[in-house]
Amino acid sequence: MSDKNAIAIIIPAYNASATVARAVASALREPEVQEVIVVDDASTDDTIAAAVSVSDGSKRLRLVALNKNSGPSVARNRAMAESTAPWIGILDADDFFMPGRFKPMLALADNADFIADDLWQVPENNIGAFKHSLYGDSLDKPCRVGFAEFVHSNVTQAGRERGELGFIKPLMRRRFLDNNQLRYQEFLRLGEDYEFYARALAQGARVFLTPERGYVSVMRPNSLSGQHSIDDLRRLRDCDDSLSALAGLSEQDRAALRAHYASVDCRLQWRLLIEAVKQRKLAEALATFQRQHPVPLYLLSQLAQQVAVRTGKMFGRVTHA
Repeated sequence: MSDKNAIAIIIPAYNASATVARAVASALREPEVQEVIVVDDASTDDTIAAAVSVSDGSKRLRLVALNKNSGPSVARNRAMAESTAPWIGILDADDFFMPGRFKPMLALADNADFIADDLWQVPENNIGAFKHSLYGDSLDKPCRVGFAEFVHSNVTQAGRERGELGFIKPLMRRRFLDNNQLRYQEFLRLGEDYEFYARALAQGARVFLTPERGYVSVMRPNSLSGQHSIDDLRRLRDCDDSLSALAGLSEQDRAALRAHYASVDCRLQWRLLIEAVKQRKLAEALATFQRQHPVPLYLLSQLAQQVAVRTGKMFGRVTHA
């Protein structure tokens, strides 16, 4: 491996003592990895001790401890500042790499700024027996990803298999990030990857997606990525307005951003409707239906589902009485 293809793996971690050792060990195992930087986001468990426990003596592992919990964007930016390798890769603390992930990815390094592989998704309780990729057989060779395609992939659509490119964990060329002053938006705790990749694409990043090479995304029912507040959703929605203001976007690009904005707004208004109903605030509940299409239809469909579920439960209790 040439020094120009050396990799820094950055691992933000918060209360990840059960999984971070697996993540760190999988990164240290790869010969292309020059440094592994774990940023502990003010954990209250033994995350740091667990990470240290798998150090291989190569002095490639470094640990940074934040004084207060600040979210994944802050942790990643801190790790980027601490790292030096020409390529940067992200690894979530509950995920891991399969051996040999990087060699086929780096074969694209001469012509790419971001290199991502379709990732495996596996349940925590059945890692060895089941895996599912975002794209599967539909992705059989490396392809370049454009801005509109990327944004559209993150728009939730009923009846469509989830294939959000916001989930990818690419290798990123440090020179491109530095030249474009690209860092994660620290006010985002939800969708920070989506916003970061979209901004990179808007600034001309050459982004390539390959078939699965060995990033394993572990799906956990209590994962922090599945927990978000109303404010988190609002910030994610509103970041599309900021992205739309970037120079050089086509009308197709901006149409994709509008579709993504509407998709997130549907989820946001549903949460606001639930809160308004709980607090018996009729005016606030009705205000959620005054949003632009497709929000009202989405809210009605969600309400219909809730009615069906509750009716089914009531019917079940009656028939078993």
